[in-house]
Amino acid sequence: MKEKIESVLERLRPYLINDGGDIEYVDYKDGVCYLRFLGHCANCSLMSVTLNEGIKEALVNEIPEITDVELVGNDINFEDEINFFDVNLDTKDEDF
Repeated sequence: MKEKIESVLERLRPYLINDGGDIEYVDYKDGVCYLRFLGHCANCSLMSVTLNEGIKEALVNEIPEITDVELVGNDINFEDEINFFDVNLDTKDEDF
């Protein structure tokens, strides 16, 4: 999956680099592709437009397994973020 995602990102990357930014693949899990904007893209006021109308559209249209694309901030430890949301659904109420 990483290779498919990287292939799409490589085609889009020149547009981002032209504006002083870049994009980094972080992870893919349960249909969601996690990416990180770099350089000028990380602080751009149009980042949501670039993500939704450019990158997300390309990834979802070209890779059917991808159902969503989310950004991960530069100050977030991605593994900690994912582990935080991995909830054990078998936990009983008395354990809380």
